[in-house]
Amino acid sequence: VSAYIPTNVISITDGQIYLETEMFNAGFRPAINAGLSVSRVGGSAQIKAMKKIAGPIRTELAQYRELASFAQFGSDLDKATAAALTRGERMTELLKQNQYSPMNVIDQVISIFAGGNGFLDDLPLDKVLEFEKQLLQDIHTNHADIYDTLVAEKKISDETKAALKDAIKQFKEGFVK
Repeated sequence: VSAYIPTNVISITDGQIYLETEMFNAGFRPAINAGLSVSRVGGSAQIKAMKKIAGPIRTELAQYRELASFAQFGSDLDKATAAALTRGERMTELLKQNQYSPMNVIDQVISIFAGGNGFLDDLPLDKVLEFEKQLLQDIHTNHADIYDTLVAEKKISDETKAALKDAIKQFKEGFVK
């Protein structure tokens, strides 16, 4: 076979990554389907802080995508389903990345931590990225000690987790929705 065969699957020796055109067109880069993709390397290549924070997200996003497609057919949703859809929408928005705009891994940890701990759940969807931008600026400016600890330790201790929650809570009180 010498012709180009278009596919949405990238096969590598340590797994398969499924890409989705819809996600790509919606601004997700890389547009990886977390529910179908598999990797043996995955967490081994992550720092401990990211591994701890991002671990549950893959499952949550896969659940969100299934719930979102299911929710199209009905309007009556129980509170748990509505909450899962809200969290999924916010996390999906949070994971959007502009082209040529790489993000520092510690900033990623802080952003995902905020989303995974429900700090974005009550924000309007169109304010999520602005919240993230301002939150990271606030952490860098007013809570450099937390940032420096994350950079040095590359993990989240219980003490750092509590300090980060307090810092995000404090920032959120002053954030204009």
